[in-house]
Formats: sequence, C-alpha cells, structure tokens
Amino acid sequence: MTTTELDLVIVGAGFGGIHMLQRASADGLRARAYERGAGLGGTWYWNRYPGARCDFDSFDYSYEFDPELEREWVWSERYPSQPEILRYLDHVVDRYGIRERIQLRSSVTAARWDEPSGRWTIEIDGPDGRETVRAKWLVLAVGALSKPQLPDYPGLEDFSGEVLVAGDWPEEQPDLAGKRVAVMGTGSSGVQVIPPLADVAQRLSVLVRTPSYVVPARNHPVTEAEYRELLAGGEDRRERNRNAPLGVHFPSYGPSAKAASATERETAFQAAWDAGGSAILSAYDDLLVDLESNELLAQWLRAKARGIVHDPAAAATLTSQTYPVGARRIVIDTEFYETFNRANVEAVDLNATPVERFTPGGIRLAGGREIPLDAVVFATGYDAGTGPVLAIDILGRDGRRLREAWASGPVTQLGIQVAGFPNLFMISGPQSPSIMANVVKAIEQHVPFLAELMAHAEAMGVRSVEADPAAATDWAAQVEAIAQVLVHSKATGSWYFGSNVPGKPTAFLAYAGGIPAYREILAESAQNGYPGFILTAGGAASAG
Repeated sequence: MTTTELDLVIVGAGFGGIHMLQRASADGLRARAYERGAGLGGTWYWNRYPGARCDFDSFDYSYEFDPELEREWVWSERYPSQPEILRYLDHVVDRYGIRERIQLRSSVTAARWDEPSGRWTIEIDGPDGRETVRAKWLVLAVGALSKPQLPDYPGLEDFSGEVLVAGDWPEEQPDLAGKRVAVMGTGSSGVQVIPPLADVAQRLSVLVRTPSYVVPARNHPVTEAEYRELLAGGEDRRERNRNAPLGVHFPSYGPSAKAASATERETAFQAAWDAGGSAILSAYDDLLVDLESNELLAQWLRAKARGIVHDPAAAATLTSQTYPVGARRIVIDTEFYETFNRANVEAVDLNATPVERFTPGGIRLAGGREIPLDAVVFATGYDAGTGPVLAIDILGRDGRRLREAWASGPVTQLGIQVAGFPNLFMISGPQSPSIMANVVKAIEQHVPFLAELMAHAEAMGVRSVEADPAAATDWAAQVEAIAQVLVHSKATGSWYFGSNVPGKPTAFLAYAGGIPAYREILAESAQNGYPGFILTAGGAASAG
C-alpha cells in the first residue's frame, strides 16, 4: 500500500474544510480534504430531512472573504434551505478550482504523530479501500454538530418499522405518506421536520422530552432584484455583524427587560417576534445574563405559544420549559405550533408518560399506552463539540490518545489546539465560539489565523507548533468562567455542556465572550508572535 505525502490534510468538506482548502491552495500548499459523505457540505450533507434549512439569514450565512464571490451568488430565500446551501458550496468549490483536491466517501479513522519525522500519519477508509497519508499539518474541520446522539431505549432493535435519524437522513427520501410516524425531539431539527411530516403522515406523534422556546422564522422568497439591493448595502451590514457577539447584528430596545415598563417590553418583544429569527434574544441587553429579565421573556414566549396551540393539553406540554430562554438553543420555526392544531398530530409528554420500551409494532409508554408506528424519527441532538473529534483515534506525542487527554473534558488553546498534539488544529473546535455564534463567521476567523500561523512557521523554519499546556489550562478556565455568568449555566441536560450524552465529562463547549472579542484575541496572538503556542525549530522549542 503506497503512502501519499502532503503538506496539509483537512478532515471534512463543509464550510470550514472548503474554506481551509481554498486558502491553503491559494498559499501553494499540497493540501487535500477528506470527506466521509458522498457529496460536499459536511453537516449540511447529512441533514437532508424534509424542511431542513439554516436559521441565520442567507446573506449572513455565507462567506465574506471574497467580495467577488458575494456578487456572483444570489440567494433565493431569506433563510437558505439545505439543497440551496449545497448548491452554494458546489459553486464555491468550482469557482476556486479545488474540487479535485477533495476526496469523497473517505472517513479518516486514525491519526498518529510521528516525532522523528515531525509529521502525521493518517489512516483513511476511502472508496477504494484503506489508504495512508502523511502530512506536516492536520486540520480537523469535522463540525461541532455532526455526530448524532440517539437515546438507548430497550426494544429498539426489535422495532419492525423504519428508524430514521434527522442528522443522518437517507439520501433517498423515505416514503412516509399515509404512515404512522413518531418524532422524538423538539430542538431545531425536530421543529423543522415535524410540519412537513404532518403533511403526509396518517398520524404524527410528537414525543416531547424537553420543549424548546420556538420563535417564527418569517422566511420568504427573495427576488434577484431584492438581493442585489441588499448586496449594495452589504458592507454596512457586514460591519454591524462583525461587531455583534453572535456574528449577526440584531437591534436592542434597551439595557434591561426588567427595568422597562410592561408596555415597553411588549412593544420590544413583539417587534422582535415580527422580525423573525433569533432577534428576540437581543431585544434587551441583559436577557442572557439576568434570570429575572430572562423569565419575563420566557413568560411572554409561553403565552404566545398557548395563544397559537388550540388544545390546552398540547399547549401545556409544549410550554413546560423549566430553563431560561437561550440556555438551550432557541429554535426558529415555520408553522410549528400551528401544526398541533391538525387532527392527525398529537403532542406526547414523555415527562408524564416516559417511554417504557419499543415493541415490534411501536412504542409502549409508562401506564400501558401503546403507540402503533410504522416509522420513528430521532431528532435527539448531537454529541457536540468533542464527539466528532474523538470519533477519530488520534495519538499525539508519546502515543497519548486525545480521548485520554480529554478524559475530564476538553482543554484547548483558543479552541484551536491541544497540548501534546503538535501541528494538529481544529476549526470550530470545542472552546472556540463555534456553537455560540454564526458558525460561518467563526470559521472565517479560524481559517486565516491558521493559514498565517502555518505560513509563519514555514518561513521561520519551524518544525512543529503546539499548544502551551499552561496557556491551554488558562483558556479553558476563562471559557468556563464566562459560561457561569450566562443563563446557560442554569440548564441541565444541555448539549452546550455535553450533559446530554451519558458518561460525557461536563464542561461548557464554547467560548461565549463573543465574536468581536475572540477576533481581537486572535489578532493580538498573531501580532505578538503567537503566545500560548510552542514553536519548535531544529530541536529547540520556544514559546510564541
């Protein structure tokens, strides 16, 4: 078996991997991206379920590194659907001539650091079998939300119907018309897939474990003329987004919800509700840090839902949240609450009647009720942040496994690198903004930083770049300290902390200090010679 020699291996061909490959190719590196899917898109390739779409505006959820690229592409809707996102990424890959540098149907299974050569040996299950690649640099662009987390219910293996997973949807769409279907999960994926399934299913049972706070998307078609007009003022919008903590600007109506009058709050919350999307989280500056202000918004959102859902029992189930708004990801919907006014749709409160077991013909609940089913859809979330990284067997310096290094939770330098794993970098990894921001904007911070760091290392004759252990420990402590200030720390079972995965160490998985602050941290690092990273040349190591 031959071994391919490269400068850079990139794992994943979603937004992060494609941008990293584009930049590396422009910089003259021998680079290749390996993608386990049969097509581009990463997370967006696998999330093919009916109704899948982004919950950030199309213009904001697209690259801004090249103004010419922006002017070439015209989005057709306010929020991009999954197929349109894939078409966009196909356009990007062809525009920059990097398609031949992407190998599809290729899963990176293991990576081993070789100290004598200062290179990574990477094992890949490719379309033609096992192959080995060696590279100086290894960049993981595996996505923070790309490893679905399924509940372990007794009897599931005996269920005779179809088992579907929102985050790993079949390429050939299953025919669920006229069938009895259950959806478990009311996070983003569940809320999106439920209305289209209700259109075709004979009976749809929505199994509610932890209800989300759901706000309207207000999606609508965008004509080419309208989009061209938006582009004309695009730089002003980009600048506002660059200065916004989430990487997307939303208007604020005041510093404190609890300090505003009832009339002022009603006006502000309604304006944000009418605008659609995540704007309501920014209606007041203290909503994510002050529990009293947050509860005012929670009560308002519950009342909105109860005003839409006609059946009081269903409304009660869907508004039984016991955590602050935003502590779990707020969900953007299209006709979600209205779907429960249909005669063929029911909401099942799993807190009142938990799943006892699956049977060959359906689900048995506590108390003896059985729900006959032809199919079940799991939209139960992800093993976020660390899960996709640890799916690869990574051995660093002295043969130490990354899984061992993270046995008590992730510790990284800036969410980019782990001590003891030289020349291994992450895009949107744990303890970076990633899941707490518009991920495309987070990616566009990481890629230039990594490209310039690698170029600096090559120019200086640096053999390896490695996170300084003390700096990584300090960064992990800073990430956790910021999280404790937020309402997020009051939610149990949240994937923000990894506590939705049995046995997973509990730690906040993202830097929540905001996109602008993180951008400044990266800029200062580059300007000051990369403090917190150890650069080794010719056997001599020095802190950056």
